[in-house]
Amino acid sequence: MSQLENAGTPENLALPLKVYWQPGCSSCLKTKEFLLDHGVPFQSVNVLADEAGFKELEALGVRLVPIVARGDTWANGAVFRDVAQVAGFTYGGHTLLTPQQITEKVLLILDAGQRYLAQIPNDSLDVVLPGRPRSYRQLVYHVFNIADVFLDRVENNAPYTYDALKSVLPTGMTTKSDLMAYGQRVRDRFAAWWQRDGATTDFTQPGQVYYGDVTLHEVLERTGWHSGQHSRQIVLMLREKLKIEPDTPLVDDDFAGLPMPKNIWDNERSFAEPSYAETAETRTPQK
Repeated sequence: MSQLENAGTPENLALPLKVYWQPGCSSCLKTKEFLLDHGVPFQSVNVLADEAGFKELEALGVRLVPIVARGDTWANGAVFRDVAQVAGFTYGGHTLLTPQQITEKVLLILDAGQRYLAQIPNDSLDVVLPGRPRSYRQLVYHVFNIADVFLDRVENNAPYTYDALKSVLPTGMTTKSDLMAYGQRVRDRFAAWWQRDGATTDFTQPGQVYYGDVTLHEVLERTGWHSGQHSRQIVLMLREKLKIEPDTPLVDDDFAGLPMPKNIWDNERSFAEPSYAETAETRTPQK
């Protein structure tokens, strides 16, 4: 959710606009590009590299990114209507693909994720990405998990939370085969949900998600472009880090109609950087 009190007032608009983000975060990149596309200057704060910036974020009462803020007024970067309000301009939105079109793209992305995973050597799964503490294993899991969290919301009315989307593998998912099986289960479940409920689901209903007031249609669209953006990052990782040509890589036409970011990794940090750390937490700790 956002804190929009005083947004748009002369006093608030006189304060500097800040964007709190981290590398490799698809929503962070999309938020920065959104503001740049509208000619809005801002102070860029990478919370993984700027400890003071992270403390500023905590002072707002939030511990997630992306956040766009002027003083104590802030918006979750996933809701562009709120971002525009804090930034001080009007945003009219964009045309969404139909739910069926988005679903077809999600299935295409989930299939691609499994192909890419099959190509990653076992001894490379826990290599850490540049700029943030996320491993190759976690990146692939995240592609599958984004769709899984959406399904939990529409099938079980489960809370759609920030923590649910963290790319930390559950206990017991230890091998590539485990992860492949998970991806296949999510893919099959997504297809079955659409066949069973797609035609009767009210996509104008509230999305009931942690990041703001959006429709279920918008949550489905985000499921598509969010997982799609991370699938693009896997392609980049295969080519640039592992020197492996991806098996039937998705291309721009496959994402047509989804609001994909212009950049694949980031517009400020290079994917050519070394790993963020030697190791990353790849699964929940044993209790």
